[in-house]
Amino acid sequence: MITRYESTGRLSKVLVANGFAFLSGLTAKDRNGTVAEQTTDILAQIDGYLAMAGTNKSRIVTGNVWLKDVGTFSEMNSAWEAWVDPDAAPARATVEARLAHDDILVEIQVQALV
Repeated sequence: MITRYESTGRLSKVLVANGFAFLSGLTAKDRNGTVAEQTTDILAQIDGYLAMAGTNKSRIVTGNVWLKDVGTFSEMNSAWEAWVDPDAAPARATVEARLAHDDILVEIQVQALV
């Protein structure tokens, strides 16, 4: 069984299947902020979507972070480290990428156990 949340014809923001919650790549709602501000915005969205799926950040098993500029890695990481459960840190990859719009500085996707 697959449960989808906030589905459009293109994607679902959250999909729950086989005991996992899969979140789509998320970007900040307010794209005027710094990398740290955009990251904080995204992490708050992740908290909400995980709750919608019946789980939380301590159950994240993997994450992917895309940065417009890898030179902002430490700025993103400071927001991530303030948010992540240090006793349940997930596997994570971070790469520099050309993102969909110039004002998107960071995009994050996670998968969690439900």
